[in-house]
Amino acid sequence: MEGSVVIRIWAKLFKDNHMIKDTTIEDYSEDTRTHKVFNSLEKACREFDLAVPIWLKSNVADFKRNSKTRFTKDSFIEDVEFDYLEFHVIEEDY
Repeated sequence: MEGSVVIRIWAKLFKDNHMIKDTTIEDYSEDTRTHKVFNSLEKACREFDLAVPIWLKSNVADFKRNSKTRFTKDSFIEDVEFDYLEFHVIEEDY
């Protein structure tokens, strides 16, 4: 897969400062990094049986700065049974 970027993302659900669920998503597609990030978030939410959260300005800023963000209850339209979803790029290979 020459020229493509492999991205690995770790999504974790936390309640009371304890991780209650996690998953790792790998994307080997030819998509842009942005599309891979959005697609990975959708895949993680499907695995967790959640609606996809809304990217607030604070999420975008955190992700641009650290390749990591936390989606709190404010990012979800429906009520959720956890405190936050942490979404973190753990590996990118060019």
